[in-house]
Amino acid sequence: MQAIRAKGLYDGVTVKKDVYITFEKRIEKIAEEKPDCEIIAEGIVTPAFIDGHSHIGLARAGEPSYEEETNDELSEFLPLNRAIDSIYMDDQSFTESIEHGVLYAHVMPGSGNLVGGKTCLIRNWESSVKKAFVKDIGMKCALGFNPRSTRDWKGERPTTRMGAIGLLRRELYKAKKAEALVKEGKKSINEIDPATEGMIEILNGMPLMVHVHKSDDIYTLLALTSEFGLRCVANHCGDVFAEEVWKDLKAASIPVIYGPIDSFSYKVELKHSSWRNIASLVAVNPLFGLMTDHPVVLQRDLFMQLRHFLRFGVSKERAIGIITQKNAEILGLNDLGTVDEGKLASMIVWNNDPFELGSYPALCVGEGNIIYEG
Repeated sequence: MQAIRAKGLYDGVTVKKDVYITFEKRIEKIAEEKPDCEIIAEGIVTPAFIDGHSHIGLARAGEPSYEEETNDELSEFLPLNRAIDSIYMDDQSFTESIEHGVLYAHVMPGSGNLVGGKTCLIRNWESSVKKAFVKDIGMKCALGFNPRSTRDWKGERPTTRMGAIGLLRRELYKAKKAEALVKEGKKSINEIDPATEGMIEILNGMPLMVHVHKSDDIYTLLALTSEFGLRCVANHCGDVFAEEVWKDLKAASIPVIYGPIDSFSYKVELKHSSWRNIASLVAVNPLFGLMTDHPVVLQRDLFMQLRHFLRFGVSKERAIGIITQKNAEILGLNDLGTVDEGKLASMIVWNNDPFELGSYPALCVGEGNIIYEG
C-alpha cells in the first residue's frame, strides 16, 4: 500500500484540500488522516487525463507522412477495421503525452471514409499494443467534406454530401434487412457478409463516433439517428456557434467530444470555427468532453485548451472534469475519470496548481504503478 498527500485534489468533479490518497492498483481510501504506509509524493493531484479523440500511434512523430496509417483507401465502408491494428507504441509522441499527464487516448481511424473502423482506448505508457489495449469503444463514421474529398481512393466515392448520406443509408438498410432475415429464420448469421455484420453492430447499439463540423451536417446526423435508432457521439462540432444546435443535440441525448480548439481552420466547413464558440457550448452545457485530434493539436497540449473554458466562466474543477470525468463518461470508462475510492489509481501529482503556467506533472501513476517522475 502507498499513499499520496494531496495538498489540493481536483478529483474530476470537485476540489478538496489536504487529504491523503491511499492506493494499490485501485484507490483504497481518501481521508484527512495520515495513513500508516509510505507517502511517495505530495502536491496538487488530478485524475489522469483522457484524450477523447486522437490518431496517436497511427500518424507518428518523426516519420514521413506517407507512412501514416490514419485512413485506409481500400473502401468507403470498413467496419471490420480496428484502430488498434495500426498503432505503433514506439511513436515518440507517447512520451510527451505521459510527461503532460495524458495517460489514456481514444484512438480512431481517420475521416476519409464514411465508416472507417472500430476505435479503441489505450494506455499511453505501455510498450506494446497487447498491454496498451483497454477496449474497443465505437465505430468511426464521417459526415461533411472529408468523406467526399477522397475521390481518387478505391470503391464508390460520393462527390456530394447527399451522395455520401445516400451510400451510408443504403448500407444501414442492407444491414437492417439482413438482420431481419436472420431473426425470421430465413437466413443464418453464417450467410451474412462479415462487413454487413459490422454494420449490424451499429444498429444494435455500438456507439457511432461521428466526425461532423457544420450545423447542417449535425442536423443530418440527428435525422439519421432518429431514422435508424443509432447511438451516436458527435465528434468535433468546430463550426457550431449557435446555441440552438447545442440545444438540439442535448435534447437528442447526443454527447459531444469537442475540438480541437487551437488548430488552423484549413477548410471551408471550418470557416466559423473559433475559440469564441465555446461561449455557446458552455451556456447550453450538453454532455461534452474534449479532444486534441492529435496530431492536429499535439496530445501533450490537451490540458492547455482548457484555458478557453476558464475565460467563459468555467471553474477550475469543472474544467479538469472535461478531460477526465466527462471524457470517461462519454466513452463508457467506469473505472477512470475521477479520483474516487474504488476507481483505478491513475493520477497526476503536480508540483503546483496545474493552472499556473509554470506547473508540470512531478509524478504520474498509471493503475497503481509509477510510470513517470518529472
